[in-house]
Amino acid sequence: MVRAGAVGTHLPSFGLDIFGDLRKMNKRQLYYQVLNFAMIVSSALMIWKGLIVLTGSESPIVVVLSGSMEPAFHRGDLLFLTNFREDPIRAGEIVVFKVEGRDIPIVHRVIKVHEKDNGDIKFLTKGDNNEVDDRGLYKEGQNWLEKKDVVGRARGFLPYVGMVTIIMNDYPKFKYALLAIMGAYVLLKRES
Repeated sequence: MVRAGAVGTHLPSFGLDIFGDLRKMNKRQLYYQVLNFAMIVSSALMIWKGLIVLTGSESPIVVVLSGSMEPAFHRGDLLFLTNFREDPIRAGEIVVFKVEGRDIPIVHRVIKVHEKDNGDIKFLTKGDNNEVDDRGLYKEGQNWLEKKDVVGRARGFLPYVGMVTIIMNDYPKFKYALLAIMGAYVLLKRES
């Protein structure tokens, strides 16, 4: 026979009482935890800003989101970019560019370059897997891209590493489940 008050008293808590754990900490321990978290966040930001300075690109790492560049790059490939302004843009080079009115940068190959005597460069891009050039993707009335539109140039890649990012964007519930699992792991690790 089981008493009503005894049900569930033998179940482990698995460290899910976060606020109880916080209340048990003295001020010094709490400050230490807050400083550790702040250090992790600031370190990640410093590494990202350092990459921006070293590569000259506002976004030194991007994920390929579509199959328009197959077979060169596949959906989910992680690209490493540089964007040194003194480097000339040449036909055949793979660039990442932003178009006015679109939030997501596009990864395509330069197919034509027009260079004027004064040094101005205009160029046309196309996805390797696309039938036509990118003029339909540019803002209305724009037929060519300029250097100011370039976010970076592909210098290396890791195949399919960016699939995690794509899955988390396509399936937001997966992102929250992953965060919950990571949080539970951290709490369980603290308990042991």
